[in-house]
Amino acid sequence: MTSLTRWSPFKTLSRFEQGSPFDDFFRGFSMRPQWADLEAPDMRIDVAESDGSYTVKADMPGVAKDDIDVSINGNQVAISAEVKRETKKKDDEHEICTERYYGKVYRAFALPGDVDNAKANAHYENGVLTLSLPKLGNGGARKLTVS
Repeated sequence: MTSLTRWSPFKTLSRFEQGSPFDDFFRGFSMRPQWADLEAPDMRIDVAESDGSYTVKADMPGVAKDDIDVSINGNQVAISAEVKRETKKKDDEHEICTERYYGKVYRAFALPGDVDNAKANAHYENGVLTLSLPKLGNGGARKLTVS
């Protein structure tokens, strides 16, 4: 069995990786390279299938459960969330390094079979969204609430 991995040109090129010697050049000038802001946040997922259902786990650290939207239409699943970053700086402080991201993340994928929307369940705990999606022969659109 093979596994698929998403490729990001700004993550995999060794000369652009965070912490590379080229980045260290800018560190002495209290500057960040421009390409450091180009990295988009990822949403990593695991999908498992059993006889009667699919289980989806999505890593979403730093997201409030009220900012998560899950929608299902037949076998299509879409997950979106907004990561918020609240900063309170004092007047005498300036940022030396900022690696935490904020913004919107979105992930959509198709499952091999349709999902029973009426029995689907979403649960968010400790930065992991878990979807329990029972299988069904016919579908319909529905938006889930995250508990």
